[in-house]
Amino acid sequence: MLTLSLGRGPGTPLDILCLGAHSDDVEIGCGGTLLTLLERHPGSSVHWVVFAADDVRAAEARDSAADFLHGAARSRIDVHTFRDGFFPAQFTEIKQCFEALKRSGQPDLVLTHHREDRHQDHRTLADLTWNSFRNHLVLEYEIPKYDGDTGNPNLYVPLTRAAAERKAGLLMQHFGSQRARSWFTPETFLGLMRLRGIQSAAPEGYAEGFHACKLCL
Repeated sequence: MLTLSLGRGPGTPLDILCLGAHSDDVEIGCGGTLLTLLERHPGSSVHWVVFAADDVRAAEARDSAADFLHGAARSRIDVHTFRDGFFPAQFTEIKQCFEALKRSGQPDLVLTHHREDRHQDHRTLADLTWNSFRNHLVLEYEIPKYDGDTGNPNLYVPLTRAAAERKAGLLMQHFGSQRARSWFTPETFLGLMRLRGIQSAAPEGYAEGFHACKLCL
């Protein structure tokens, strides 16, 4: 399968913006991709933003992000306290956060939620991402859940088995508040990455899938 590369050349640093509604969304949706990109592009910078987290979840988010971003040359982690599940009702306030993000830099890559995600918070962030970053490379990640809305991605990032297992391991390590949930298991995360690995013929059998609405060659 023909592959595409990010950046101005192999190994060039990237400026990455990660957007997640809740404290584990970025890790679930694109944690393996971040680990892979930071290894392939030394010197990269990452701005990681979580929009809803109480005190416990905020601490988990910061600790987890710090581990995932260990390979970044520069990183910034912002955690907001918008009300979980009520993002459409807080649209104006969240839009103001996006206006500040627009002024803070010009990322090479924006990682955000899928616009067809059935969770109202996820959809709100996806819509605001496209409203705010109109001339950027935006990749929409997927979150497995009860709604069964993952669909069929059209872009894949192959992962090594080590990266896939590290992603699953860090999720289980950092998010103790979620371990009681029946779906929050290593098998869930590894299973989806294995499926995407099959679909993309990934060399080591694992991948993360994304929805790419616009790409220019």
